[in-house]
Amino acid sequence: MPLTEKDVRYVAELAHLELTDQEVKQFLPQLDSILEYVQKLNELDTREIEPMAQVTAGAAKPQLRGDEPRPAFTPEIALANAPAPSAGFFQVPRVIERES
Repeated sequence: MPLTEKDVRYVAELAHLELTDQEVKQFLPQLDSILEYVQKLNELDTREIEPMAQVTAGAAKPQLRGDEPRPAFTPEIALANAPAPSAGFFQVPRVIERES
């Protein structure tokens, strides 16, 4: 089922994006093409293919550090250079504003 402009606007809303009419028209065929390709992939028979647990599964010698305990910063040290610490946390400016 081909996508509609309403579908593109819905996806944009989920991502908190405001698209112009021109952008909706631009992204509609792109998103539709992506979903068509995913549908083709879903049609493949993968019963004989073992799932990969890690991206590095095929690497000859993956360079992974040992899983060893290491000392952590205390909250005081971590916040020592923070411009505006607040109640033991980093206070940061709001970066996403959304009208309700």
